[in-house]
Amino acid sequence: MRIQVITVGSTGSVTPYTGLAHRLLAEGHTVEIVTHAKFTPMVACCGLRMQPLEADPFESLIGAHSSLSSSTGHLSDAPRPPRRQALKSLRSLFRTTEQAMLSLVDAVLTAVDPKADLILLSTMAAPIGAAIARYHRIPSMGVFLQPDVPTAEFAPCTMAWQRPGRTNVLRGHAANALFDTLFRTANRAVHARLGVDHRSAHRLRGVRERDQWPIWHGYSPWVVPRPADWRPGLHVAGYWWPHECPNWQPPILVEDFLAAGPPPVLIGFGSMMPGDPEELGRIAAQALRRAGLRGVVQSGWAGLSVVDDDVITVDEVPHSWLMPRTAAVVHHAGAGTTAAGLRAGVPAVPVPVMTDQPWWAARLVQLGVSAQALPCTELTAARLADALTRTTQDRALSQNAAAAAVRLAQEDGAGVVARAVATLG
Repeated sequence: MRIQVITVGSTGSVTPYTGLAHRLLAEGHTVEIVTHAKFTPMVACCGLRMQPLEADPFESLIGAHSSLSSSTGHLSDAPRPPRRQALKSLRSLFRTTEQAMLSLVDAVLTAVDPKADLILLSTMAAPIGAAIARYHRIPSMGVFLQPDVPTAEFAPCTMAWQRPGRTNVLRGHAANALFDTLFRTANRAVHARLGVDHRSAHRLRGVRERDQWPIWHGYSPWVVPRPADWRPGLHVAGYWWPHECPNWQPPILVEDFLAAGPPPVLIGFGSMMPGDPEELGRIAAQALRRAGLRGVVQSGWAGLSVVDDDVITVDEVPHSWLMPRTAAVVHHAGAGTTAAGLRAGVPAVPVPVMTDQPWWAARLVQLGVSAQALPCTELTAARLADALTRTTQDRALSQNAAAAAVRLAQEDGAGVVARAVATLG
């Protein structure tokens, strides 16, 4: 089959699909990843074809969210501005997000191959991509990294985790309505470009639900079991681990640092920009010093840089290589980084910043691999040091984390999707 995998967003929204696409390629399919041009080297290194999207609004989007965080008092010791300023920043973030989705329309329209046999769509690509696939009469499937359809068993992933109850269904519908509103302008543009009658994103979601549009979720059924009240066509496959570049070699600096002492703590926020990088660096250095721990700090999109005794700063290093060599991981609790930490078998200190991150952070605590979530709005050197001390000294957390890694090693999420695709051929 000729398959396109379309995903948009940050690094964590792309890397899992390299593993899924590579598995489909190994099964004999012709596979092409459609994503932002800046990820071309990563995709090419995995031996995959790529169709680049020139439009890439997500760095500016994350920057807008950082402005919102600042307007609500980002760090716990920062003064909180007036409520009016926070509401103004929230409206600005909403408009920025809506325009970001609009900017993707022409790029995705151009990238879609009308001769494709199947299109696989990530969460953020689905509203635009599904409409285009339907126009070309190409079968499509959702390949989502987070749960999307409302359920009574848990709250939507853009809200705080809640106990089971019917109210969660209402929360789920409200979250989806807000998500569809963000695509309002983009959806209108898609239909105008295609020359077809406009149907709202909310109505198109209803059509997908009525037709039982298949969605495969790329997380472990042990981490988040499939809800009993989900409709047919919704599946939990297991994680799609990023395909590692076969030519990658670890930096000598990192190898030497790891060999020079006990396992360090990894601190990194990936694509997030949670506040002033200098302040975050100061907090990280002080927390490690107070806890008496060595540290590896990943610069990430925030550009973190920490120069201190027993601390090094690194750029991109594959989580699958680095995390198992650490004593604990401090991260933003994005879906991909959360998965990588569980796979590595090390306990976590989640510091959630936005969207689904508080939800995944809460789940890590429930699974017993994290003692507590430390929201970025409450981040101080003292609190981080206390969390690191507890995390690295609690044997139960380490044992639970190791057991989680054993469980996940028995799953084959990419193979589950590959077998489902094979039934369509």
